[in-house]
Amino acid sequence: RTLVVTLQSLEAALPGRRVVRVMPNTPCLVGEAACGFALGTHATESDRTLVKTLLDAVGVSMEVNEILLNAVTGLSGSGPAYVFQFIEALSDGGVRSGLPRNVATMLAAQTVKGAAEMVLRTGKHPGELKDGVTSPGGTTIAGVEALEKGGFRAATISAVTSATKRSMQLGGTSEEEIANKYNL
Repeated sequence: RTLVVTLQSLEAALPGRRVVRVMPNTPCLVGEAACGFALGTHATESDRTLVKTLLDAVGVSMEVNEILLNAVTGLSGSGPAYVFQFIEALSDGGVRSGLPRNVATMLAAQTVKGAAEMVLRTGKHPGELKDGVTSPGGTTIAGVEALEKGGFRAATISAVTSATKRSMQLGGTSEEEIANKYNL
């Protein structure tokens, strides 16, 4: 059963109409969305401008080829749940280390928010910013090593690709095409 509505199906149902497909995310509720959108064949430059203006009013938006909306779904559509889990895990680590829950959660959430702002404002690669915090033989490299031993990076990549694949499945893409064309 197809659950993802494609531009093709919208245009078939609405012949000659201008349509746009959008993948928002829940942080739009607080003005911090990361959205992807794709224009239909009849959409105009004015439609592009209008959609971008509307989406940028609740965060940021990126126009992508429609097939990439599956990856947008896997990354930024589902991504808030991954980040919530990370914040919860950071908070749990703080509690395990002796901090009260409310202090640990606030520090964890603000740490993620601050780190994200550094990536956005500086334009530096996250690895470069990580290296700026990581001193030889220090606390941060000990923590980074623990994350790597636990498979943090691989698990995160797998979460995005698994959600991308599921989005393709929900859109009716065959398992063969997912495997052969997209290597997922």
